[in-house]
Amino acid sequence: MPLNDTDADAFLRDILLTVKTIAMVGASDKETRPSFGVFAFLLAQGYHVIGVNPGLAGRRVHGTTFFKSLADIPEPIDMVDIFRNSAAAGAVVDEALALDPKPKVIWMQLGVQDDVAGARAQALGIKVVMNHCPKIEYQHLAIQKV
Repeated sequence: MPLNDTDADAFLRDILLTVKTIAMVGASDKETRPSFGVFAFLLAQGYHVIGVNPGLAGRRVHGTTFFKSLADIPEPIDMVDIFRNSAAAGAVVDEALALDPKPKVIWMQLGVQDDVAGARAQALGIKVVMNHCPKIEYQHLAIQKV
């Protein structure tokens, strides 16, 4: 991510205005979990959000079918949003990097950071965001999708 706030805002705005399909790894069906609310928010903003959670595979949450893994999703993914802890992030990034086509963005949620995995993705031309929430950034940047 860019070093100064102005560049960071432009970087995040560009991502949030260009991605359409988001796979949320670690999405939950529990209303008390942050991923549940972020999932609903992103859907309400017009994104196509796909839940990835092995325990919920085949179930519908927020009207969308959940998948066991990224590889099981039958369509291209623009962004992988990682709602797992930092220790699990590297494996999720590797799973995302194995996709064909690869996602354009790897986004790690608040509190989630793996610099080594992020560097692997960036080396392949993928944009990486760590320790940020797309819902918070969407609201902060006052994004208005067309």
